[in-house]
Amino acid sequence: MKNETPNAVQPLAPAGAQIQTLNVLKDVVIDAPIDIVWESCLEEIGPAGTGGDGKPMPMKIELWPGGRWYRDLGSNTGHLWGHVQVIKPPKLLELNGPLFMSYPAISHVQYRLIPEENRKTRLKLTHKAIGLIDPEHAKGVTEGWQEVIDSIIKIAARRKKE
Repeated sequence: MKNETPNAVQPLAPAGAQIQTLNVLKDVVIDAPIDIVWESCLEEIGPAGTGGDGKPMPMKIELWPGGRWYRDLGSNTGHLWGHVQVIKPPKLLELNGPLFMSYPAISHVQYRLIPEENRKTRLKLTHKAIGLIDPEHAKGVTEGWQEVIDSIIKIAARRKKE
């Protein structure tokens, strides 16, 4: 019996595709205490999530190390966006997975919350990714994360009033 491994050595990417990286950093001070901002982040990446078109896209997140972050479409259908890598309420949440990319790519997203003076909170959000990233996704990712930040700010303002 011959020990063959057909096509064992292949190019890293298909013809025309390029390995790319993403590196997005958002740093904003939110006018709300850290506990409210933490809950606002969880609400935004969970039931209050929206898609790039602004339409509702509620997600579910299991808040423990290894927990899933996913979109449940019912009847055992949906999309896995990632897993909880680190969770240290109310200061740190790290997620890893493909996120919105349905192709060979991996992302790491970090929500770091830091208390500031006058009951405000600094949110440092980073998204780093590597893979065969669609150029349209690469163009829209910074704008998309700004929409997430804007949503967190609105949710925090609402929660602060409650």
